[in-house]
Amino acid sequence: MLYNNLSGYLREKYGRRLSKICIDGGFSCPNRDGKCGVGGCTYCGERGAGEHINPCGSIEEQVRAGLSDASPNAKFIAYFQNFTNTYAHVSILRERYDAALIDERIVILAVGTRPDCIDGEVARLLASYKERVDVWVELGFQTASDATAKRINRGYETAQFFRAAEILNEYEIPFVVHIMLGLPGEGEAEALSTVAAVNSVRPFGVKLHSTYVMSGTELEAEYLRGEYTPILREDYVRICAECIAHLSPETVVHRITGDCPRDMLVAPLWNTDKNGVIADIQNYMKENNLSQGSRLI
Repeated sequence: MLYNNLSGYLREKYGRRLSKICIDGGFSCPNRDGKCGVGGCTYCGERGAGEHINPCGSIEEQVRAGLSDASPNAKFIAYFQNFTNTYAHVSILRERYDAALIDERIVILAVGTRPDCIDGEVARLLASYKERVDVWVELGFQTASDATAKRINRGYETAQFFRAAEILNEYEIPFVVHIMLGLPGEGEAEALSTVAAVNSVRPFGVKLHSTYVMSGTELEAEYLRGEYTPILREDYVRICAECIAHLSPETVVHRITGDCPRDMLVAPLWNTDKNGVIADIQNYMKENNLSQGSRLI
């Protein structure tokens, strides 16, 4: 096996493939409302990574739409995806999470958020759901470089990522770390430094994404001014393969590509070839005798 992939993990634990219901929970972001910044991260669109979500009303209505026509034996992940889904008082968080857990076929509550929006109170609430469902927290980390974080307007320092990981580990809440490859000014060395930082906090999972330019973002403006050059396909394939080879073998690799709606993608155009890019990464790993953790010292 080249890497510890999510589909294999889910089949082993749940005996079947799980479908994901992506939910717009109606949250905002501290990097947009002025608490820590405005405008959001330079690569982030107006829907806060929810471009693929087609909201159809309340949280419960979105979930029921996702469950429609599903077999009685199906199992689901309720994924609060866009913006910062722990950025509210815990009473509001509880109300919105409860609104999603309306069917016993939902076996995982996945919550996307930022490390600076994780504290003990939020962690205690999330941990309380473990009696009903499995719980994952997805942390938008992207890079361990504070210099890059400042350039992309991330809005928090890397030290806050380590603190959030410490809190989640204390409450035994599995978390998934998002890493972006090809960020402005970053290459293979910076990517591997980020992987090393992620290894140190023992995450449950990792998502590896390519950096793409989406219309309407600050990154698009930088691209059009000639201030940002997207990563080449062959460089992404190589760096992603090397990141997997440096990743702890216990960590579940949730994905190795990023998706952008075709009508919103500015560059690079190779981003649309998801299956081809995945095949390229796997072929590169085979040709270079790489597997997850094979370069881990």
